[in-house]
Parts: sequence; structure tokens; C-alpha cells
Amino acid sequence: MADFSQARAPFSSLKIVGSGLIGTSIGLGLIGRGISIEMQDSDPRAQKLARDLVKSQELVNPEVILFALPSSALPESLKRELALNSGSKFIDIGSVKTKPLLDVSRSALLPANFLATHPMAGREVGGAESARADLFQSRTWVYMPADLQGLPVDPELLAAGLWIIQALGATPVAMSAAEHDRAVALVSHLPQVVASLLAGQLVTGESSALDLAGSGLRDTTRIAASKADLWDEILASNAEELLPLLISLQSDLGALVEALQNGQSVASFIEKGNTGRAMIPGKHGGAAREYTYLPVVIEDKPGQLAALFDECASAKVNIEDLTIEHSPGQFTGLITLALSQSDAQILSDHLIGSGWKVHAPR
Repeated sequence: MADFSQARAPFSSLKIVGSGLIGTSIGLGLIGRGISIEMQDSDPRAQKLARDLVKSQELVNPEVILFALPSSALPESLKRELALNSGSKFIDIGSVKTKPLLDVSRSALLPANFLATHPMAGREVGGAESARADLFQSRTWVYMPADLQGLPVDPELLAAGLWIIQALGATPVAMSAAEHDRAVALVSHLPQVVASLLAGQLVTGESSALDLAGSGLRDTTRIAASKADLWDEILASNAEELLPLLISLQSDLGALVEALQNGQSVASFIEKGNTGRAMIPGKHGGAAREYTYLPVVIEDKPGQLAALFDECASAKVNIEDLTIEHSPGQFTGLITLALSQSDAQILSDHLIGSGWKVHAPR
């Protein structure tokens, strides 16, 4: 597949219909890439903010129109934009893909002039005010190279879509609409439901109990802060794929309740969770990788972190990830570096030889 991330854009003008988190983030990420951008939204406040942020221009006959709005709003918006800009090509970024492609098949638009996509990125807070130019960095962005009948998308439109995806730092992944909707039910829609149900149990909790909440509760309920109206539509539009997963979860929960009632071990439930957690892929949507974690104790003084990175460069190792454990007033900090097993050994030997306080890798 051609790499469009550094190449000049294969189009000169882009209209983004929808100035929420995703639409405005796309606009922000494409500023300065040699294209004219217009932001539009049915909410005047959101539209004004997005236009100021993105330095929006008034476009006539934009080459590409991108819909960053709920799927329910697509048919009417598509009809309006097609009447105004019949020569444009169209892209959408909705969370469910079968319905938009069905809507297009029933419209006056040639299916080849519509590219269905979905960036696997977002935040629990929405709106243009939450937009970030780097929102899509290192995230997967799914696209459908063909319509529901298997007819291919126009090559020029596909090139434009792939350029947008890669220019924003995302990794394009081709899927059919059915594959996509089944996949997001598991990795996106089910987690939202579980987080919301879990957070809902806190409503009746005593404040003295909630005062004890740590990072575990915050991590598992983070996305429960998502907008209710948005997720109401998403879950309803993908109910066919989501319901079997909820029924399976219901069955597992019933089995867990029964085991606890009968005084049986519940270790198998935890172990199954361990197995599932380990199956989550590594960064960029690639295959899951086994990392070696190398702990390094550093002193709380300026330049220590930069010096450690310099040592990594000198050892010619690739750091895949890192965590920092340090509290204000603490004289030392713990940096845990994630590397391949061979790089971890190389770096450990190098740092020990340079006088760093390195501990046994795990």
C-alpha cells in the first residue's frame, strides 16, 4: 500500500460536516498540509469554535466532503451536500458501517463515490473544545474499500481517504462493513456498556466508600463519562452484533454468582480474564508482543530522564513504552522501560556499566 503520510494531498479542498471531537480533531490535524478546510455544524456555537480553531475557509465545490456526525444524520446531510456539491466525493467516519452503506445505496449518490471509514480513537469528553490534532496518532483507522455488494470505491477517493488517515498518523486497516460492526461490538461497544453498568452501581454507594476509590475503579469506569445520546444511537444501530455478546456476558455473570453462592472457587473467571487481556494487540493494532520490563531507579533532579534516554540511544535499543512512578517530595523515582528481551539485556548491561541503578527485568 502506498504511503501518503508525507506526500502532497491528492486533493485541494476538504469540507468537514460535523464540528464535534472527531471532526474538529481531523481539521486540526490537517492544518498546514496544503489543503483548504471548511468546518460546518448544525450547532452555531460548535461551528464557530471549530472554524476559529481550524482557520476555516468558505469553500465552493469542495473536492472531498467528510461527514463527522451521527449515522442518523447522514441521509439528510448527504442529500443536502450532494445537491450543493454534485461533483464532490464523500467520506464518513461513523461508529457503525453497515447502516451508512445501506443509506448510500438508497440515495442518488454513486456508491463508488462514498468511502466508509471509522477511526478507532476518541475521548470520554466530546465537543470541539476537546479536539486534539494528535487524537489519531498510532491509532487504527478502519476503511471499507468496497460497498455492500463488493463493488470497489473510486481509486481517487480511496487515495484521498488513505492520505487523510496516514497524514493524521493513523494506521489504515481494510475490512468489510460486516466484519467491522462485529469487531467494534466486541472491542468498543461492549466495554462501553460494561463501564456504564459498573459506574451505575456507584449511584447508591456511600460517600465514605467512594472516598476509598483508587485507580482501578477510575480506569474501569473512565469511558462511563461518555455522552448518553451519542451512545444510545451507537448501541441501537449495532444491536444485532452486540446482543450475543451481552447474552454471553450475562451467562458468565450468572455462573460467577452461582459459584460464589455455593462457596466454589472463582479463580477460573479471573484466569479467563488474564487470558483475554493478554490477547489485546500491541501498539498500531499489530500483533500482541511480549515485552520485558526493565526497572531503573533515578534521582529526583533535573536532566535525569533526558540522560536516561541518551543512554538508550547510545545502547541503540528501541523503547516500546515506559511508566514513571514518582510522588512530589520523593527523592527517587522508578522508571520502567518496556523493550524486547534482547534489547532489555543489552540496555541493562549498558546502564549497569554506566553506574545506573538497574534492577532485575521481568
